[in-house]
Amino acid sequence: MLITGGSAGIGAALAQEYAGRGWNLIITARRTDRLITLGKEIEAAFDVTVDHVTADLMKDGAVDVMLAEIAGKGLIVDGVINNAGYGHTGLYLDSPWADHARFNRLMVDVPCEMTHKLLPGMIERGFGRVMNVASLAGHMPGSRGHTLYAAVKAYLIKFSQSLNVEMDGTGVHVSALCPGFTITEFHDVNGTREGINQLPDYMKMSAEDCARLGADALEANEDVFIPGKVNRTIARLGRFLPQKRVKKIMAKMSGGYRNTGEA
Repeated sequence: MLITGGSAGIGAALAQEYAGRGWNLIITARRTDRLITLGKEIEAAFDVTVDHVTADLMKDGAVDVMLAEIAGKGLIVDGVINNAGYGHTGLYLDSPWADHARFNRLMVDVPCEMTHKLLPGMIERGFGRVMNVASLAGHMPGSRGHTLYAAVKAYLIKFSQSLNVEMDGTGVHVSALCPGFTITEFHDVNGTREGINQLPDYMKMSAEDCARLGADALEANEDVFIPGKVNRTIARLGRFLPQKRVKKIMAKMSGGYRNTGEA
């Protein structure tokens, strides 16, 4: 299993989960030290092999370079988890377009390119697993701050749904995992930890539980999976309530858990 963004957060939890299910792993991220440490921990705990590839996937050609390194090690990829990502904070016009372009590159182009280049081998072997880590945000109206975040996650959801249909009968499972508020260092990086901590416990989920449920959903070939009853209820309300009302709710709440960059 190849896991991008596998050094921390949900990616690291998914690495632990799949190791526990007997998968050998390839984990990739920008921080070599974190990859080495996690790899040693997993190999000590489970009877699997963990390879790592240090890569900055926002760079042009990074996917080809990484896949060439993996092939050079003689490794075959039977599963990929497109997890690498981050939340770009602030209002849309507060950042130059170059920043948004890099964000779109990592969050949309990379998972699509990675999947496109790995699928032929999976289809040929009659077995494969593709998980795109999306978000509950992809099911909701957008809000102030993280302006592109909901958009790219909605893209991954639709991409996964369509690809799941296309892969029917090939032995390849495709699923979009849509976590809600999951406790990881993601919130420290994008400056939303304080707001997340103020949410009630029933709205939050551990990365380990999210990984376990997401892996079960992928094995069951669920095209879109939202872990947690509360999160699924929120998604349903987002679909069925009048959109003007949902938009007002999101606008009111966004300042509490999103870093808009405003004073």
